[in-house]
Amino acid sequence: MKAILLLSGLGIIALFAELFRFRKALYPIVILGLLGTIATAVSYWWYDDGEYNKYFAGMIDFQGSAVVLSVIILSVALLWFVMSANYLRTQTSETDHTALVLFALVGALILTCYTNLTMLFLGVEILSIPLYVLAGSRKNDLGSNESAFKYFILGAFASAFLLFGIALVFGATGSFDNRAIAVFVEANKATLPGFFYGGVILMMIGLLFKISAAPFHFWAPDVYQGAPTVYTAFMSTVVKTAAIVAIMRIFLTSVFGGVGEFWIPIMGVCVGLTFVIGNLSAAVQTSVKRMLAFSSISHAGFLLLAVVAASSFSAKSIIFYTVAYSVASLVAFSVLLNIIRITGGDDVESFNGLGKKSPLLAAVMTIALLSLAGIPPTAGFFAKYYVLTAAFSSDHYWLAIIGILGSLVGVYYYFRIIIAMYFREAKEGAEYSVDAQHQALMFVTAVATIVIGLLPDLILNIGAPAAVVAETLQK
Repeated sequence: MKAILLLSGLGIIALFAELFRFRKALYPIVILGLLGTIATAVSYWWYDDGEYNKYFAGMIDFQGSAVVLSVIILSVALLWFVMSANYLRTQTSETDHTALVLFALVGALILTCYTNLTMLFLGVEILSIPLYVLAGSRKNDLGSNESAFKYFILGAFASAFLLFGIALVFGATGSFDNRAIAVFVEANKATLPGFFYGGVILMMIGLLFKISAAPFHFWAPDVYQGAPTVYTAFMSTVVKTAAIVAIMRIFLTSVFGGVGEFWIPIMGVCVGLTFVIGNLSAAVQTSVKRMLAFSSISHAGFLLLAVVAASSFSAKSIIFYTVAYSVASLVAFSVLLNIIRITGGDDVESFNGLGKKSPLLAAVMTIALLSLAGIPPTAGFFAKYYVLTAAFSSDHYWLAIIGILGSLVGVYYYFRIIIAMYFREAKEGAEYSVDAQHQALMFVTAVATIVIGLLPDLILNIGAPAAVVAETLQK
């Protein structure tokens, strides 16, 4: 809870930076503030279940997985601020953009610790509304304007589905509280009204939109391509992590666990469609930015596969996957940001000859792509391995096989970029210079990708408390 208050305070400070003329000091203030927020979140690690961790009449419960996932989200956000520092400094609305990102982080943290459907809705909206603005922050770019308009309209529809679903669940159970709903469902499973199941479906639709899972993915490619690259990176990492956490806290636990036989087949169909549509669409893209957008859809499929598996290993596999995917995505978007700055394009040909022109950029991009493709010894290999293990252990063989086949398609389109970097000639005249801050970021994140891949227990052991936050769905 204190982490949420600190982030809110940082956002308010950012709003006043222009008025009180300390804009130049805003960036170090934000970095220090995020470090302090991470330290505050970590401090909750040593407190057991009790009233100390519960706020707003128990609507927020900051312990176990909430601590782990909050630290992950905040750490990724810290790395994101390092990546986007130069971009933010060149914006006349730097203070506004910084404040919006911080407020979006507040929503993300709420989604890690909500225990009430009211807080779920507030977290989703606090996360989403700033992103509608940031997606269209390039006012003179028609693509950015289209991105914001499409994101806002479709996001409003998704929020309506989510809110209507919450209303139906409340009407059936008489409570917004997760624990009360779980108790009611367990006690009245045989006599639950039909509109309760309608509410579960509507809530699922609203949350699947946020994670860009098929068939509710159609907004993602256009929004990701039209939005400024730094905000695309934010949506692809922080927002996707927050969305899967929101889904995990309600579907993977006993809240809707008692009716798993109803929603698991439906979500399973969405997972299969997500694998097929995400990978096949990514394979035909020439724009790397758009390709990463479609590939993020396929990665959403793996995260949801762990939810569908609903095994005792699902929570830890989701935590590991979010870390591996977020770190690799930050590397990829950092390199893409520099390529766009240097060449003015984001197509595959813009990466031609990068291995000779800038060995650092080519090396870290290769590590990121290998991790996203799930090639050992990178973190992405074990991320997919653990999710597939959870799926096989729960007898979801066909979904696991579709995921494996989708990963093979992913190898094709990720290796297209690697081939362009090392086996094609670069454009003449471009100077492939990278500032020291980006070099340090790419080096640290690339090394982290390798280290996590070689020592996966580092993350698995940290993620262990997530398995005991609530009663895991038993099949």
